[in-house]
Amino acid sequence: MRLAYLDWNATAPLRPEAAAAMTEALARCGNPSSVHRFGRDARRALEAARAQVAALVGAPAAAIVFTSGGTEANQLALRGITGRRLLISAIEHDSVRQAAPAAIVPVTRQGVMDLAALERMLAADPRPALVSLMLANNETGVVQPVAEAARLAHAHGALLHCDAVQVAGKLPLAMERLGADLLTLSAHKLGGPQGVGALVAAPELALAALQTGGGQERGRRGGTENLPGIVGFGAACAAAAQEVDGYAGVAHLRDAAERRLTAIAPEARVYGGDMARLANTLCLGLPGVPAATQVMALDLAGVMVSAGSACSSGKVRRSHVLDAMGVPPAEAESAIRISLGRSTGPADIDQLVEAWGALYARRQANAA
Repeated sequence: MRLAYLDWNATAPLRPEAAAAMTEALARCGNPSSVHRFGRDARRALEAARAQVAALVGAPAAAIVFTSGGTEANQLALRGITGRRLLISAIEHDSVRQAAPAAIVPVTRQGVMDLAALERMLAADPRPALVSLMLANNETGVVQPVAEAARLAHAHGALLHCDAVQVAGKLPLAMERLGADLLTLSAHKLGGPQGVGALVAAPELALAALQTGGGQERGRRGGTENLPGIVGFGAACAAAAQEVDGYAGVAHLRDAAERRLTAIAPEARVYGGDMARLANTLCLGLPGVPAATQVMALDLAGVMVSAGSACSSGKVRRSHVLDAMGVPPAEAESAIRISLGRSTGPADIDQLVEAWGALYARRQANAA
C-alpha cells in the first residue's frame, strides 16, 4: 500500500543533513564539559550547532538554551521567569496551558488573539506580567499578531514569550522584528531529531533553571547536553534556513486539497481559512463524522492525518482551539488537521481526496 504522510505539524521526517550530523556525533567520545581534547572537540560541535540554531531566528548564540524539546522550553520560559503574572492566549499548546496558573486572553472567531482584550487585561493590573502567544496555531495554522502583542506588552512593562515551534523553517523568523523576549523552538518540527529543542532568551534576562546540576547551558539548564540531538538540530536549522523562502509553495497543494474536499462535501467547514495561515496547514470539519472515525478511515487507506494536536498521548479529544473560536461542540468534534511538508506531492493529495471521498460516500449511503 502506498502511504501518504500528511501529519507534518506533528513531526517532520528527519532531514538527511541531520541524520549525517548525528551519525558523526555518535562516534565522538567526549563530554562537552570536559577540558581534554575529546571534550573540547565535543564543545566545538555543540557551539557550532548553537550558532546554527541562533542564525535561524536572528539571535545571538549566547541566547540559545538547549532543552529536551518544545515542551520543556515552554515550561522553562513560563516558570523560569519568576515574579510575574501570566497571560496566555486561549489557543496555546497544552505545554503552555499547563505550565503555570494563568489568565486566559480570548481569541476572535477567526482564531486570532483579541488584542483589545489583551490591552485591557494588562492595564487592569499594575503587577508585572508575562504574555505568551504562539506565532502560528498548530491546529488551524492561523498566524498570530505577535509583534503587535509584544508592543502592547512592553508598553505595560510586560515581557512576551512566543512559541514559534510550528513556524520555524516555514516562515522567516527574526527575534528583533517579532519583539519577543523569549522564543521556543523544537527540532523535530523542522526535520531534526525528536527529544531536543531550545529556548531563546537574552543572556541578560533573569531565568531560573528548572533542572539544576552541573551548571550547563550557562546555568540555565543543568545536565550533560544531548550532543547528537543538538548537532542534528543545528544541521536541520541550517538546511531549513536555505529552504524557508520557498516553503510558501506548498500552499498550492494545500489549497488544491481544500478545494477538492469541499467540492465533495459542501457542508465541510474550513477553520481559519479566511485568515493568514501557515502554507501547509488545513483544519477541516465534516459535521456528523467524528474526527476519530475520519482519522482511522484515512489511516486504513494509507493516509496519515491527525485530530487536533498530536501531543496528547494518542488521545482524540475535542479541540480547545476550536472551542475558543466559538465553534459548536458537535462541529469541533468532527475536525481533522491535514498538514503538508517539503516532500508532499500531488499524488499524496490525490490519495487523501480519494480516501476522504470514499468515507463521505459511505456516510451518505448510510444516511439514505
